[in-house]
Amino acid sequence: MKRTGILGGTFDPPHLGHLIIAEEVRQKLGLEEVWFIPSYTPPHKDDAKARPENRVKMVELATASNPYFKVNTIELERAGNSYTYDTLAMLKKSHPSRDFYFIIGADMVEYLPHWHKIDALRELVHFVGVKRAGYHLASAYPIIEVDIPVIEISSTLLRKRLQKKKSVAHLTTEKVYGYMKEKRLYEKG
Repeated sequence: MKRTGILGGTFDPPHLGHLIIAEEVRQKLGLEEVWFIPSYTPPHKDDAKARPENRVKMVELATASNPYFKVNTIELERAGNSYTYDTLAMLKKSHPSRDFYFIIGADMVEYLPHWHKIDALRELVHFVGVKRAGYHLASAYPIIEVDIPVIEISSTLLRKRLQKKKSVAHLTTEKVYGYMKEKRLYEKG
């Protein structure tokens, strides 16, 4: 079985925290690849600020330098609410020789009991919890804990800085930053 990490999210925009999480988990669990899966409409969040095609392009730019990172657009192709169970059921069907490790932050570990079809989902995937300030990894569900360097960067932080016309250099990759500036993403008005 190929060991494949899954890092889902809105990636609105992607930042260095996403890349650090993916690489740390990949190395510590000996994963062959990590697939970044941008969501169409996450059921637990407001709508994304950037259009899907812009978010995919930014994730492609962010991950291009790491040969172990791949971008998978399954949720964008499906459209509608992006439930993890539906995505993983489709992935397991189309990739039966892969063992999936779903990477989530500690904030999502606490929310697991509320996930759509959580009991069926845990049969499809291994949950990997990464630490996040202010949250604990305690759960009734089996979680593989991975310590990572604490990086307090969020997509919300980047969007707020860009709205105020402040730099986000060194918070995301140069290519993503250049793309956001070129497309004038997240600017007010």
